[in-house]
Amino acid sequence: MSIVTAPSQEKKVRFNNGKNEFFTELRSRVDAYFAQKGAAKTANAEMVMKTIILLGAFVGNYLLILLSGWNLWVILGLAAFQGFLLAGIGFSVAHDAIHGSYSNNTRVNTWLSYTMNLIGGSQYVWSLSHNIVHHTWTNIHEMDGDLEVAPFIRLSPHQPLKKVHRYQQWFALPVYALASFFWVFVKDYKKMAAKSIGPIARKHPAREWVILFFTKSLYYTYSIVLPLVFLDITWWQFVIGYMTFHFMAGITLGIVFQLAHVVEETEFPMPDDQGSMENAWAVHQMVTTNNFARRNRFLNWYIGGLNYQIEHHLFPKICSVHYPAISHITKATAEEYDIPYNEHPSFAAAVSSHFRALRMLGRVEYKPVEAAPTLQVA
Repeated sequence: MSIVTAPSQEKKVRFNNGKNEFFTELRSRVDAYFAQKGAAKTANAEMVMKTIILLGAFVGNYLLILLSGWNLWVILGLAAFQGFLLAGIGFSVAHDAIHGSYSNNTRVNTWLSYTMNLIGGSQYVWSLSHNIVHHTWTNIHEMDGDLEVAPFIRLSPHQPLKKVHRYQQWFALPVYALASFFWVFVKDYKKMAAKSIGPIARKHPAREWVILFFTKSLYYTYSIVLPLVFLDITWWQFVIGYMTFHFMAGITLGIVFQLAHVVEETEFPMPDDQGSMENAWAVHQMVTTNNFARRNRFLNWYIGGLNYQIEHHLFPKICSVHYPAISHITKATAEEYDIPYNEHPSFAAAVSSHFRALRMLGRVEYKPVEAAPTLQVA
C-alpha cells in the first residue's frame, strides 16, 4: 500500500498499489517501445516546430491587432483567433514544460513553463493544482480542484445536488467561456492566498509572489494597456474585443479539459472510512479518465495530446507528441488485464457525452456507463 498524504483532510488517502501488475507491465512495454525506436521520451523536431509556430503566431497576430490599422470587424476576428492561439500555447507548450516532459534539460523546461505566465496564468500555481493535486487525486470529491468550476456547476455525484443544477447543461458553456478571464484575474490570486491548494497545505515562497505580480503586470500591460494606447477605439469597443478574446480561450480550454474526466463513462471513486481506495493508482487513472478523437490529426497537433488523457495521466513525464504511438500499447495492455479504456471516436461524440453527463449530474445520482466500442487507430 502506498500512502498519499492529504494535509487538509483528517485522514490519509491510500491507493491499493499492492497488486499493480497492469502498470508494471505497461511501463515495461512503453520503455521497450522507446528503446526499440531509439527515441527520447521528450520533445522531438515536430514538437519544437509546433512550439515555434504557436508562439510565433501568437506574437505575430498580436502585432497585427496592434499595428495593422484594419477595420474593427477584422480586429475582432483577430482577437478571437488570439484566444484560440492562447489556448494552444497552454495545451501544447506550457503544459508539457511544466510537467518536465518537454526536455531533459531542466532549464529548457523552466523557461518554456513561463509561457503559462505569458498567457496570463501562473506556472507555479498550475504545477501545484494540476501536476500534483489533479494528477494524484483525479475525480475524488473535495480533493481534485478541477471538479470545482463554480457552485452552480455539479461535476461530481458526491457534490450536493441543488435545484440550479437541473439546468446546468444549458448554462455550462457560458461558464466555461469565462474560465480564461476568471483564471487571469481571480483564480491564481485566490489559490495563492488560500491556506492550501486542494489537499496540499503550503506556505508559498516570497519569490513566487514576486513572480506572480510581476508577470501578471506584464500580461495586463500588453493585453490591456497597449491596445488602449495604440488602437483608435472606444473603451466599450475594447471591452467587446477583449472579452471575445477571453471567451474563445475560455470555451476552448474549458471544453477540452472537461472531456477528459466528466463524461458518461468516467467514474468518481471515493476512499472508504479508513481512507483506502479500491484500486491501484494507475487503475484509478484508467477509470476516471477519457480519450477522444485519436484519429483527428489537427486535434492531436493543436491540443498537445490532451485528447490522449489516459496516456498523459499514466505517463506525464513523456512528451505529448508520443501519445498517439503509445496509446496502442496502453489500450492493448488494458484489454489484457480487463481494465476499461474509456474513449470516444470523435470530438463531437465526447462533447455530447459531457453534456449528457452534466444533465444526469443535475437530476439523478450519476452512474458511469460502459464505454462503447471504438474504432482502432491505424
